[in-house]
Order: sequence, then structure tokens, then C-alpha cells
Amino acid sequence: MNKTNLFKLLALLVAVSMVLSACGGGGGGTSSEPSAGGQKVTSTGFVCPEPNPRIEVTSKELNIFVWTEYFPQDMLDCFEMVYGVKLNRDEYSSNEEMYAKVSAGGTSYDLVQPTDYIVNLMIRQDLLQELDHSKLPNMGNLDPNWMNKDFDPGNKYTIPYLAGTDAIVYNADTVKDPPQSWADLWKPEYAGRMIFLDDSRVVIGMTLLTLGYDPNTTDPAQLNEAKAKLAQLIPNVKVFDSDSPKTALIAGDVDLGVTWTGEAFIAHQEKPSISYIYPKEGAILWQDNWVMLKGASHADAAYAWMNYLLQGDVFWLTVRDFPYINPNTAALEYAKANQPDIYKAYFESPITNPPAEAITNGHGIKDVGDATPLYDAIWVEVKGSN
Repeated sequence: MNKTNLFKLLALLVAVSMVLSACGGGGGGTSSEPSAGGQKVTSTGFVCPEPNPRIEVTSKELNIFVWTEYFPQDMLDCFEMVYGVKLNRDEYSSNEEMYAKVSAGGTSYDLVQPTDYIVNLMIRQDLLQELDHSKLPNMGNLDPNWMNKDFDPGNKYTIPYLAGTDAIVYNADTVKDPPQSWADLWKPEYAGRMIFLDDSRVVIGMTLLTLGYDPNTTDPAQLNEAKAKLAQLIPNVKVFDSDSPKTALIAGDVDLGVTWTGEAFIAHQEKPSISYIYPKEGAILWQDNWVMLKGASHADAAYAWMNYLLQGDVFWLTVRDFPYINPNTAALEYAKANQPDIYKAYFESPITNPPAEAITNGHGIKDVGDATPLYDAIWVEVKGSN
């Protein structure tokens, strides 16, 4: 072979090698770019941390059923890249929607993401399997204050994802007399200007609080009283949205309403006139969790996914993209050391770092057992009639 042909062959081999390297990555076809150290890099330029420790995985896919608008894309892409596992993700907008689908059977989900109060119901219905903590060494990164909750003593079935509050949001440019309590939302001047979460337990719960009742009451008389009062409010709500309630607020389609921590924080960042108020009766407190369904077909990949997310150098991405109350101390420490501006915005905001009294005065939504159909009936009848 002469030198000219040899150089052409070498050039061809180099070109092929570069193409193969650029197309490398995990399952699902997620592309990455090589870095100097051979690391995986997402399309945004984020360098994926290596699993620490790496969990042995033979599964080629993982099926998760999760809340909408809740995951940094870099986190999803990195898991696929570093483990070579295809991540299949379906989304829901309410616990009730999730529970109805899972309890009906016929799904292939490995992991779902219930809020605290629905966990007990899923346990009673024998939908969950206990977690093997030995396969989750990074659980030590979680703040003990978010562990061992009454809905799952000892975290037999759950590990925390994110937490937060439901409270009142308003645009200070357009609402000159902002509400200070849940009861204020019934004021006539707010009619047709409000956005609410499409969440039966939150909305019924706040109504019960305005009447001086427990938001988890099982008393039929108290629930009937709340139903009558709620019927007066529902026609005044312009939009019910649990997918992206911040969108209507930022666009100016609504002026005030009820939303979650993270949505309020992001809305405030984009439009500083949007403010968040903890109502006098007390905010609603919540915690979302990972659980593994019984019969999960890809348990090894599920443990790899949960353990990877628990890494501080991975989970800090939620502080950047979905700033809810973060129960992962390693993630907060990583953000503080490596992303000080993002950490400062999170730490100094009373939305993501609520005052102690807001937590003390808050109310958790709990499993109401046999009274659950009463709550469902109220929501269907009152909301459905408008």
C-alpha cells in the first residue's frame, strides 16, 4: 500500500472513530459528546457525574410514572447515559389520577411518586413492595427531618423526592389588596381572576380550614358544610391547572390563586411582582416520595435510578430547575459550594426556605380511610357542576 492510500485509510478510521464517539450514550438514543476525561455530556453541556457507587444493572429499561414538570432534563439524560438504561416516563397531574391507573392494574410501571397521604392507601391495597435499604447506600444524604414520617415509619416503602407548601400566590401589580387568609379567596373582587391547583384534597382542605375544621376530618356534617361553602367559590375560579399553574400567572391571564412552592418560586423569578403568602389558617404541607410497585420488572434499574438521584452532585439539579423544598442535604451542600448564586436564591427565598412559623402552623394532608369517597364525591359534584 502506498503512502497516499495509507494516509486516506488512516483519515477514514479517525473519522469513523469520531462519529462513533459522538453517538455514544445510554439507552433511549440520548446523545452525548465526549469530554477530555471520557465523561458523558448532555446536549446542554452538563457533564454527567459517575454513579457513586455504581449499582449492578442487567435491565435495559426502567418504567416510571411521575408528576408533570418535576425533573431536570439533564438528570434524565445522565441516568440513561451512565447506565445505558432506557427511561420510559409517563406523567400525571394528581395523586388520584395516579392511584386510579395503578390500582386498576395492567400497568408495567416500576416506580411511582405518590404524595404522603396516598402512600397509606397504596400500602393497604398491597400495591407496594418494601425497599431494600442495603441497595440504597445514598439514603444517608437525606435530611432526617424528612424521614420516618407517620405515613411510612422507618421508610419501609418510601424515600423522599421533594417537599413543599400550598399557599396563596398573587401579582402585586394587579392585586392591590392581597389576600391574607384562605377565607379571603371568597371575596367578590377576586372572582374570575384566580387559578387553583386541580387538587381535591388541597382545595377541600383549605375550605375546611376556613370553617375552623381539621383539613383531614372524617365528620360527614363538617364535610357537608365545606361542600356548601366550596360551591360558592368554585365558580369564581378561572383556571384549574396542576400541570403548570405558573404559566397563566406569568402571562397575566390570572392575578392570584393557590399553587405549589416551586411554581410560585419560578413565577417570581420570571415576574418579580408575583408574591407568595402563607395564609393565616396555615399552609398545606406535603412531601412527594418514591415507591416501588409490587412485581416491578426492573427492580435493579429502579434501585440504580433512586441511588443515582440521591447523589448530591446529581440532585442539586432540582435546586436549579425545580426549586421546591429540598430534603437532600448533600445536594444543598453541593449547590452551596459549586453553584453559590443558585443556592443563595433558594436559601434566601421565603418560598423555598419557609419561615419556621409557616411550617409550625402548616397542615399535612393525611389518609382519611373510609371517608375518602366523601371527599371524592364533594369534588366531583361541586367542581363538575360548574
